[in-house]
Amino acid sequence: MKPFDYARAASPPEAVAAVAGNPAAAFLAGGTNLVDHMKLGIAAPEQLVDISHLPLDKIEGTDDGGLRLGSTVPNSDLAAHPLVRQRYPVLSQALLSGASGQLRNAATTGGNLLQRTRCVYFQDVTTPCNKRTPGSGCSALEGYTRYHAILGASMDCVAVHPSDMAVAMAALNARVEILGPSGDRSVGLHSFHRLPHDQPQRDTVLEHGELITAVVLPPLPEGTRSAYRKVRDRASYAFALVSVAAVLRLEEPTETDDGDGPASPPKIAEVRLALGGVAHKPWRATFAEEALRGQPATEEKFRRAIDAELQHAVPLPDNAFKVTMVRNTVVSVLRELCGEDQSGGGVGAPASGGEDRP
Repeated sequence: MKPFDYARAASPPEAVAAVAGNPAAAFLAGGTNLVDHMKLGIAAPEQLVDISHLPLDKIEGTDDGGLRLGSTVPNSDLAAHPLVRQRYPVLSQALLSGASGQLRNAATTGGNLLQRTRCVYFQDVTTPCNKRTPGSGCSALEGYTRYHAILGASMDCVAVHPSDMAVAMAALNARVEILGPSGDRSVGLHSFHRLPHDQPQRDTVLEHGELITAVVLPPLPEGTRSAYRKVRDRASYAFALVSVAAVLRLEEPTETDDGDGPASPPKIAEVRLALGGVAHKPWRATFAEEALRGQPATEEKFRRAIDAELQHAVPLPDNAFKVTMVRNTVVSVLRELCGEDQSGGGVGAPASGGEDRP
């Protein structure tokens, strides 16, 4: 690790000024990703500006019934918070499926959003990588691609974003609050991360010196259900091959004239789907969402909707299985949220969604 200077900021504006004034400076919070990269030689900041002691570690309600999550809230605290578990179970489930307990205790909300890809070629400084060294090439294109993108990739980069939390936040329509040299701004989570295009070295829309101060979760209408499902190579401490975050609200089914039961399946009033492990950013499945809104909550509709999304997939030689895996996982999560019984019949109470399983 190369030598670096260390400074502890006394306020968010002071932290922003320090980093903005030095092109080789970086913010330090939990450090679970940045310090690893410094050891590997991927990152070599000249100065680290510590923000871990700033008053950015609160979880607070908003006036409209949502939640404001400070950027230095540890992942473990966020996952365990009663209001998160009650109102946004998809987020709690996503956090608990990521990393280990020790890392969740240190990792922060803002840092989780900013973590970089775990592509083996990005982490190996002896190989060409456009994300690490722009213009050097993408070693993955002719290499091992089991964990790589099937959506939104480019010839310059096929890496995927590793976060579980960010996938859930994308499905929740979260917004990222940012403080920079020019003042405050807010960016929707779906727009916060970038696709690679011809600048894969840029993971987000943040400019140098801009600091994430909070993430805001909007309120969800009464009756909204949500769940997160992660498919991985082993039961714990593994990044997603595929993950699905779903937020769903159903219209109440109509009853038959004699009142004996529902005449038809309920319709989908609102749905948001986000996919992990498939793209350079948490992938909002907007084609699937559009195909599902106002439709009966049936497995046939679920499959047609996700197929509308997957028609844009471009799998690589080692990861074509992800197309089928995405389809089956999305259908399974939607069936679970709709409470569909094993025979494929009616819809009852939603499943709890509390278990993280493939």
